[in-house]
Amino acid sequence: MIFKYKSISQNGQIVEGFYEANSEEDVVAMIKGNNQLPISIERDIGRDAQVELFKPRVKKKDLAVFCRQLYTMIDAGLSIVKSLDVLALQTENKTLRNAIISVNEEVQKGLVLSEAMKKHRKIFPSILISMVEAGEVSGNLDIILERMASHFEKENKLENKVKGALLYPSVLIVVSIAVVIFMLVAVLPTFISMFEGSGAVLPGPTSLLINISSSLKIYWYLYAAFVLILGISMYIFNQSDMGRRFFDSLKLRVPIVKSTSVKIITSRFTRTLATLISSGIPIIRAMEVVSRVVNNKLIEERLTESIEALRKGVPISRAVKDVGVFPPMVDSMIKIGEESGSLDDILNKTADFYDDEVEAALQKMTTLIEPLLIIGMALIIGFIVIAMTLPMFNMMGTI
Repeated sequence: MIFKYKSISQNGQIVEGFYEANSEEDVVAMIKGNNQLPISIERDIGRDAQVELFKPRVKKKDLAVFCRQLYTMIDAGLSIVKSLDVLALQTENKTLRNAIISVNEEVQKGLVLSEAMKKHRKIFPSILISMVEAGEVSGNLDIILERMASHFEKENKLENKVKGALLYPSVLIVVSIAVVIFMLVAVLPTFISMFEGSGAVLPGPTSLLINISSSLKIYWYLYAAFVLILGISMYIFNQSDMGRRFFDSLKLRVPIVKSTSVKIITSRFTRTLATLISSGIPIIRAMEVVSRVVNNKLIEERLTESIEALRKGVPISRAVKDVGVFPPMVDSMIKIGEESGSLDDILNKTADFYDDEVEAALQKMTTLIEPLLIIGMALIIGFIVIAMTLPMFNMMGTI
């Protein structure tokens, strides 16, 4: 996060600047370390969004490789410091590499690995930090890291399925927009001189298209600036709690998207919960972690409410059912796992089932979306063609 701060130096001068940190406490520590007194500290959301926009993202695949390699080296007898040294040298992702270097420095100062990773919560997910902490307490850090590597590999596979399913509709939308712009900017102007020379009164659709074509050619930079500003504004809005809640609610309301979103969230919820429980993390702590990794603000809030019910002694199957989002099969399977004492195994099987369901749902969603996009493209291009030919028919009728 980027913070804007104001402080007073030893000679009484006002100092203003920006500092990247994980919390306001880190900014205060930096200011005091420079022998200054803090006056005000506030998060600069706009600059923060700009930095995040161009910073290389740490993907699930990067985390899977990190956990797999760290497990291999620790299992082979290397110390954590030496293992992190090696990882820092061979990690390609710059953001993750810088985080590993910082974590290694903190470990050398005396912090345990999980505490050092907590200083980089935007890089290392809550589930990984909690699992590493459990591994340190139990003495099975290598086994925990191997489980996390498998977990992130499956998460990466799920994300790739979603991206693969959305690729064709995205390409179709981009091609449609490009074709429309080409027709308005390159094709339509060839007819304008002919229409103007005829002296005939142009139909409304044709006049509209001519005006749009002229504005695109003359004021193209305004259109480009509008699209850029809109994109940045949407990104910043999506980073806020209100924006996340708005877009996440759409995912659970739009008919075509709702079923697929619920199955993706269910798969992620059951697999993450199974991983945490199988590593000995208490159920309430596990639910707290899961609520932050489902990647949906509304469900996160409902899961937080279910945690309060768990503290009052409500069975987990009932608490999950009261969330009101997961399919009926989920709470039924959890109830069976509670009664049989094999909750983690049951959750893993449920996650495997919904992984297959996600793939089928994605195929169904793309099958429904593609015809709608094609029809929409046909209507727009058809309107353009008709608007271009209407004056010709009028001219022929006059002759």
